[in-house]
Amino acid sequence: MNKIRKDWNDIKINDSWAIFKIMSEFVEGYERMARIGPCVSIFGSARTKENNPYYQIGIEIAELLAEAGYGVITGGGPGIMEAANKGAQKGGGKSVGLNIDLPFEQNHNPFIDPEHNLEFDYFFVRKVIFVKYAQGFVILPGGFGTLDEFFEALTLIQTKKINKRPVVLIGKTYWQGLVDWIEASMLNQEQNISANDLSLFRILDTAQEAFDYIDDFYKTHELSPNF
Repeated sequence: MNKIRKDWNDIKINDSWAIFKIMSEFVEGYERMARIGPCVSIFGSARTKENNPYYQIGIEIAELLAEAGYGVITGGGPGIMEAANKGAQKGGGKSVGLNIDLPFEQNHNPFIDPEHNLEFDYFFVRKVIFVKYAQGFVILPGGFGTLDEFFEALTLIQTKKINKRPVVLIGKTYWQGLVDWIEASMLNQEQNISANDLSLFRILDTAQEAFDYIDDFYKTHELSPNF
């Protein structure tokens, strides 16, 4: 057997055993999150500093949601995630962190409830947990990971893999260029989406606007897991 084939066979064996680790992350995540109740996932950059206005908005949004009875889910790291967990605790709500070891967020922030601090090795398992128990998605300014989370939520709603949920982009100045490109290129130029798809999310500027949008949605919709 040549070296390439041997190395590939070794990889296949390791992949098979990894399935059990993946399963264990799903089982633990499902069991622990199911006890928490309705939550809103808040996304944003790990690099946002405390003196950034979006950090304060993250606190305010999470505090309003917590006071209304929603749990708050973040990626558990610093920046916007820390702000949202801080706001959840400030509002007397459940503060959840879904942690993963990354170059810019090595340790979980101190504002996660100890019993709601989950650790993941696999990005895709973590993303499923972000979505399954989220009654809404709030996206503050961030980088590639934040964009990934935003488009993941949109794709699942667009394809009806999950029920319609409120999706809020915070910061018109930050996001408007992206939305203009989506409309000009994806919709008008290439027809890769439909006009109705632009209604799957809302761009807002303040914490109160974001909270009101989510709260108004659930005056006419049921709270439930997404799948």
